[in-house]
Amino acid sequence: MRIFCYLLLLLLTVQAAPAESKRFSVSGYGVINYANFYWETDPERRAHIDVERFVIAPKLQINDTIRLESELEFEHGGTGITMEFDKFEEFGEFEMEVEKGGEVIVEKLAAVFEFRPTLNLRIGHIIVPVGLTAKRHRPQHYFTTTRPESESNLIPTIWHENGIELFGKAGALSYQAQVVNGLDSTGFSSRRWIASGHQLRFEAANAEDFALVGRVDYTVMDGAVLGVSGYYGDSADNRPKPDFREDAHVSIVDLHGFYEVGALKVRGMFLYGTLENSELISKTNRNLSNNLNVKRTPVGSQAFGGYLEAGYNLLSFFKSSLNTAAALDLFVRYDNYDTMAEVKGDIFDNPRWERQTWILGLNYHPHPQLVFKGHYSARTLGSTPVEILDTIPILDTDFEDEHTFALGFGFQY
Repeated sequence: MRIFCYLLLLLLTVQAAPAESKRFSVSGYGVINYANFYWETDPERRAHIDVERFVIAPKLQINDTIRLESELEFEHGGTGITMEFDKFEEFGEFEMEVEKGGEVIVEKLAAVFEFRPTLNLRIGHIIVPVGLTAKRHRPQHYFTTTRPESESNLIPTIWHENGIELFGKAGALSYQAQVVNGLDSTGFSSRRWIASGHQLRFEAANAEDFALVGRVDYTVMDGAVLGVSGYYGDSADNRPKPDFREDAHVSIVDLHGFYEVGALKVRGMFLYGTLENSELISKTNRNLSNNLNVKRTPVGSQAFGGYLEAGYNLLSFFKSSLNTAAALDLFVRYDNYDTMAEVKGDIFDNPRWERQTWILGLNYHPHPQLVFKGHYSARTLGSTPVEILDTIPILDTDFEDEHTFALGFGFQY
């Protein structure tokens, strides 16, 4: 009910604001997707439709120097309770979990102080700028119906934390430097490495450990950018209970870039990360309560992921006779990522989490603010020794392919 009151107040404010003031503005985006699965790993997986997200982003320019920013996201159609039947996170052990059916999340809530082009300040709940998706997460910024899997299976997307940021631009160079609250290592898992360590399960985020974040982007030309980002922070003391006495530093570095000039679009990213004392974290997490709603699976000491996608606007061949505002992008993408690239101690290096995916699809833009998407993806998993699979009766020895057909649309305003 509070959310609907907020939206009503927001609409009334927009209507009441003088047209000439231009101080208050609202933007946002939304995504709805359909997916049909043929997975040898899960033959009974059913097709689904997901109201993936709807985002409202109000801004208020208080004066020439100060701006308030916010971003409210509705995920998966709202909130509720659902039951998940996870066959694979424990490598064959059935596990029944209770998870939220949807979420309403404040992704950004910050005050911005703009002093000069080279030095500005943002403070509050802010976006952590690691990876390509952090800066380019609207549906027009990626070809597939969902965000790139190489990122979303390694780090939170979109990653948002509480902290303070310095940012600016000098010529073709732009930078961001942040201090933010750190991750919670109870959420780390085999499937998604540190991505679920994002502190969203409780009303407040623990702030015993903080992290340093940096990003530099270089604009080669209009529509072409190359950049690097990094993250370093401990995740031991932000656990719900003080049950881990060692350090658990997470280190991440990524290289990213895109080229979107004329009819050609090329985007890519490579990310590499390490986790300190991963074996001890894995053993400690095994003893966590079921009520904490975490996976409690082994965690890799190293992980990596990368993708490269390229698309071409087929309508550019007919631009003299068609609406030039429309576009029809034929694209291909390759993802390669492993959330357990290296392990420590006696942890089993599960080959299921070594994944490669080829994707072919089309994006139709009848207008720059609207896109309809379709793609076919073929994911291959790392090879699993037959003698291991034979000990798991619920699994087939043919354990390598996951094929998905997906349709969707997205918009921004």
